[in-house]
Amino acid sequence: MTKKQEHVRKPEWLKVKLNTNKTYNKLKRLMREKNLNTVCEEAKCPNIHECWSERATATFMILGDTCTRGCRFCAVKTGLPNELDWGEPERVAESVEIMGLKHAVVTAVARDDLQDGGAAVFAETVRAIRRKVPGCTVEILPSDMKGDYESLHTLMDSEPDIFNHNIETVRRLTKRVRAIAMYDRSLQLLERVKEIAPNTPTKSSIMVGLGETKEEILEAMDDLLAHKVDIMAIGQYLQPTKKHLNVERYYHPDEFEELKQIALKKGFKHCEAGPMVRSSYHADEQVNETSAQRRIKYMQGYESQGETLDQVKF
Repeated sequence: MTKKQEHVRKPEWLKVKLNTNKTYNKLKRLMREKNLNTVCEEAKCPNIHECWSERATATFMILGDTCTRGCRFCAVKTGLPNELDWGEPERVAESVEIMGLKHAVVTAVARDDLQDGGAAVFAETVRAIRRKVPGCTVEILPSDMKGDYESLHTLMDSEPDIFNHNIETVRRLTKRVRAIAMYDRSLQLLERVKEIAPNTPTKSSIMVGLGETKEEILEAMDDLLAHKVDIMAIGQYLQPTKKHLNVERYYHPDEFEELKQIALKKGFKHCEAGPMVRSSYHADEQVNETSAQRRIKYMQGYESQGETLDQVKF
């Protein structure tokens, strides 16, 4: 990439209109009061105002705010992590209840310093949410835990509604983009989930604009399908700071629509694709029928008592 290309302006379709309304500001204060981290904030997600204002979903980042890896696309800080906080699962669950979320995504920094990669805290967070808000569907987005399948069993014992693990990029660029993580190990982790829990939807995402070719994107789709992945998300890579990888090019919304249609024709049950799409974008729409019915039943229970979820503790 030339110097001139490095300073190219973002296209119009990548400009986000901020909507810092009353609901958004309340949720931001709540996160600080509960001493919680969200990947929405840490990873500078462009959809944070939309998701938080609608209170459809939020992505909680557990196990601290410091990652043991240093992926060259990610804005989350890297270093020596803090001690485990076993009060965190309950605080996440309390926040889900207060926010009245339909769908909670639980992700985490990579914790390669822990034998189980943090799986036990992950599982307890899912269970705590279920205890507090039985109708809220829960999606988990863990690291690869270095391929430790015992840790994966610990996670799956908590019965998440969606298992999400991102391959992030195409095979050729994995070593340059991701730290420690391996393309095939991620694929194997996703397939192993289906062996443990065949009815749990699996999901993965890639970023485009890092120098991949269209053929490589299609190959990544085929690889995910070959490993029984149900849901795919495709979004534009945006450079979080000058220290991170440069954007090689910006994809037009029409190109994302084409990729979405190709993904669906290839066999994915659901695909989100667009310049602003991130892994948890519209995640509440991606649960399977069993989980959706459980959520509907819970919401109807509140309505039968003369209140709605919009009125619950908020």
